[in-house]
Amino acid sequence: MATRYKRVLLKLSGEVLAGGAKFGIDGDCIAALAAEVAEVARLGVQLGLVIGGGNFFRGVAAAARKMDRVSADSMGMLATVINCIAMQDALEKQGIPTRVMTAIHMNQVAEPYIRRRAIRHLEKGRVVVFGGGTSNPFFSTDSAGSLRALEIGAEILAKATGVDGVYDKDPRKHPDAVRYDRVTYDEVLARNLGVMDASAVAMCRDNNLPIVVFNLTTRGNIMRMSMGEPVGTIIGNAL
Repeated sequence: MATRYKRVLLKLSGEVLAGGAKFGIDGDCIAALAAEVAEVARLGVQLGLVIGGGNFFRGVAAAARKMDRVSADSMGMLATVINCIAMQDALEKQGIPTRVMTAIHMNQVAEPYIRRRAIRHLEKGRVVVFGGGTSNPFFSTDSAGSLRALEIGAEILAKATGVDGVYDKDPRKHPDAVRYDRVTYDEVLARNLGVMDASAVAMCRDNNLPIVVFNLTTRGNIMRMSMGEPVGTIIGNAL
């Protein structure tokens, strides 16, 4: 079975690991997600993952409003590492060799992020899970996803969300919202469509890295995306 992409950066929000809860990690949810990722990895797709920390802490959430922003963002970056270790455990239970690499050094639990080493892991068939964001405050894990995708030479940045693509307005609030099959980077930025942070979209635009936004809750969508099937919305340059 031939896949469309050889190397993919998959961006997951931390909230998806919580399942139906609003906090923590749901064991069944992460096991099911790891099984889907494993199916793709077994086909030879080189996979890098960036996972947010919103299931534990969000630097822009109400709980952080009275905190110093740098402190709050530092807590959020540490939360991503918890999720990365959980994902590593779930993937290795599927028989998939996995490495966690963090932008914040914590050698007892993960490797420090080194670009060349990350690429070498991918070439050896290991899934690489990137934690700690960019290690800098004021940057979201969307920006970390764009940065890592570019650094490892991914062919596409795949953002897995709770909706099935990019809409002209929030489909959860507006039943008449229209979904795009394809939209340009500039349209996303000019219309403030909110699918990703503006800095992340601009980084992809400036380096011509396509983004696909798709629904993670539909079983098999990670595989369909990897096969190049029309799933979700493609963000790229004008045709």
